[in-house]
Amino acid sequence: MTGPRVLFVARTRYRLPLSPSVAPKFDALRGELDVHVLASATPGSPTRGAGFTLVPPLRPRALDGLVFWLLLPWRTARLVRRLRPVALVCQTPYEGIAAMVALRLAGRRARVVVEIHADWRTSTRLYGSAARRLVAPLADALAALALRRAGAVRTVSPFTSGLVRELGVEPADSFPAYMDLRPFLASRRPVPEQPAALFVGVLEPYKNVDGLAAAWRLAAERLPDATLRLVGDGSRAAVAEALVRETGARWDRRLETDEVAAALDGAWLLVLPSRSEGMGRVLVEAFCRGRPVVGTRAGSIPNLVEDGVSGVLVDPGDTEALAGALVRVLSDRRLAERLGAGAADAAAPWLQTPAEYAARMRKLVT
Repeated sequence: MTGPRVLFVARTRYRLPLSPSVAPKFDALRGELDVHVLASATPGSPTRGAGFTLVPPLRPRALDGLVFWLLLPWRTARLVRRLRPVALVCQTPYEGIAAMVALRLAGRRARVVVEIHADWRTSTRLYGSAARRLVAPLADALAALALRRAGAVRTVSPFTSGLVRELGVEPADSFPAYMDLRPFLASRRPVPEQPAALFVGVLEPYKNVDGLAAAWRLAAERLPDATLRLVGDGSRAAVAEALVRETGARWDRRLETDEVAAALDGAWLLVLPSRSEGMGRVLVEAFCRGRPVVGTRAGSIPNLVEDGVSGVLVDPGDTEALAGALVRVLSDRRLAERLGAGAADAAAPWLQTPAEYAARMRKLVT
C-alpha cells in the first residue's frame, strides 16, 4: 500500500474476494493510494477483507436501503476515527452528505470528493418504489448541498458536468468510470445472419423498458424474422415477462461479463430507450464489439452516440420513432454494418487502463 489513505464510500454491492472484472481497479488504486472501502455486501459474501468493510443485506429487503442510508453517517464516522483518511471519495451526492455528517461526528477533517456518474435525481423519481418520490425534495436539497460543499467534484461525461454546473459548481476533473472491457476487446465478429436487437440494463422506470416494450410490439409486426433479447432485472420485470409471452422475446435476468459480450455478438444493435442515462457503460461495450446503438437523446447518450454515424437517436418517450429506428436498422444489413463500423471507431475516447484511472484518482484526492 502506498500513497495517502483514502476511504471510498458507496452503496455498491461487492462480493469478496473481488471478481476478476473488479479486482484490477482496486489493484491499480492500491498502487497509488492506501485504499479502504465502505460499501454493501452481496448475499453470502464475507464482510471484511482487503481493506473492505461491507454492510450485509438486511431482511426484510424493503428496509435494506432505508437502514443503510440512515446508519451510513455513523458507520462512516467510525471508520474515519480509526483510519484517519485524508479524503473520502463518495459515489453519489447522497454518500457525500453522509460523509460530511460523518466528519462532524468524528471530529475530523478530510477532503470530500463527490463523483457524479449520472443524474442523481433519478434515484428518487425513476427507480424502485414509487414511495421514493416522497423524499425527492429533501434528497435534491441534500444533494445540492453536498456538491456545493465538496472539496472536489468528479464527473464522467459532458452531460454530468452540465448537471453540476447548473448548481454553480465546476468539476475538478471529468474522466470515464472504470470499466473492465477486456472481454469486449477481443476480435470483433461480423453481424449475424438473423436480425436481432439487444437491451442490457436494470428494468427500472428510468431505462424506459415500458417504452421499449411498446415500440417492439410495433416493430415486430414489420420485422417477422427479427428477435429481441432483454438482459436485466428490476421493479419492471413484469414488462419483460409480458414481452416473452406475447412476442417470443428472450429474457435473462443476469449474465456474466463474457456472456454479455457474446450476446452483443449475436445482435445487430443495442437498444437503449432511456429517459435518463449516465455514463452508459453498456454503450461502450457495444462499441467495442462493433455494434451500433438505437437510443434516445437522453442524458449522456448523445455524448457517446453520433446519430447516423455510430447509431440512431430518437427523442425520449417517442415510441413510434423508436419503433421506426429499430425497423430501419434491423431491415437493412448494410446500414447495421456501416453504423457498427462507426461504433467501433467511437470506442477509443472512452477507453482507459486501470493504471490511468488510478493515477487520475490520486490527483483528484490530493
